[in-house]
Amino acid sequence: MGEPQVENQLNISFEKEANMVNNLTSWREKYKRWLEIGFNSLLILICLSTATLLGELYYREGGKSTWMNSLVQMVGFPILFPILLLKKREENHDDHTHKNNINNPSVWMFLSVYVFLGFLLGGSCILNAVGLLHLPVSTFSLISASQLGFNALFSFFLNSQKITTYIANSIVLLTISSILLVFQPDDSSSGGSSKEKGYMLIGFICTLFGSAGYALLLSATERIFRNIMRKRTLKEVMKVVIWQSFFATCAILIGLFASGEWKWIKTEMQEYKLGQVSYVMTLVWNALTWQIYTIGLLSLIMKVSALFANVITALSVPLIPVLALIVFNEKMSGVKVISMILAIWGFLSYGYQQYLDEVKLKADLSKAKEESEVSLVESGMKHRPS
Repeated sequence: MGEPQVENQLNISFEKEANMVNNLTSWREKYKRWLEIGFNSLLILICLSTATLLGELYYREGGKSTWMNSLVQMVGFPILFPILLLKKREENHDDHTHKNNINNPSVWMFLSVYVFLGFLLGGSCILNAVGLLHLPVSTFSLISASQLGFNALFSFFLNSQKITTYIANSIVLLTISSILLVFQPDDSSSGGSSKEKGYMLIGFICTLFGSAGYALLLSATERIFRNIMRKRTLKEVMKVVIWQSFFATCAILIGLFASGEWKWIKTEMQEYKLGQVSYVMTLVWNALTWQIYTIGLLSLIMKVSALFANVITALSVPLIPVLALIVFNEKMSGVKVISMILAIWGFLSYGYQQYLDEVKLKADLSKAKEESEVSLVESGMKHRPS
């Protein structure tokens, strides 16, 4: 009788130690995950704000080519090759391990995915470049906040994202925030562009469609990560960034040469108000910041969701207009202030829904764990010797 009791006590002791180790490991993994999410979110905010302001600076100081301003958003992808090669060496062992367990999609499947993402990205970039040409940067950023609403709708259809009351409220507020800007009497348009209302309306429409296109890109990328990529590693993120940027660059280069804007580049550089060196550096830093932004964005999609990545992007809504006010002395009209308040309200509404989802997930996990423990105890009682 004594031996079974001692054995049971030892088993209980081992189980407690195992639970303590598992809890510690789980806490460390959770802490590391949220640290990575926080770091990527910070990268997104810094790089998106910097890239948008650099794009505006290009137009203000004499740049006129929308194709060139689109191209710099994509053309920096070769700087990622060294990182991809390093990650490939580190993950060779993991790839060999998973080869037998995962049926990888065909090369043609990957190629069609990259071409689709690349052309969608290229189209969104040129639309946003046209929007930035005809709108003040603060107005452009506020309209771009509609991307969150578009993403919620696309995620509903592509990724089965639930549209709750708070998310619906967020979509409505962001929509109203964008529509308000159509009626604002703002005459401080970007460098060199026409200040007529018709051109501002073109800028509004292009920015809105560009935001919708980019939201579709993010939702489609999330679905592709779930159903095709399967292995959610940094290497996979880099491959997506590089290949979609490559095909987007090809599409934009075709547009640049077909439009004839390539003939103006030399003259544009010579006439740039800040000088030729500043012209080159503006484009180079713009290209670099866009690539870092894209990596951070896809990392968030991989670790959380496309909708969460878009929420972090929406955080730039109050940030960019304030920076534009400081850097470019742009006017902050009453309509813009109301639009900003509605956009922030929309973001907070979605953020509260994220909080509720997190609480519900914790409760569900805790309940499942308790039920599992009860089931194990009952199973042990049944097999206990009488």
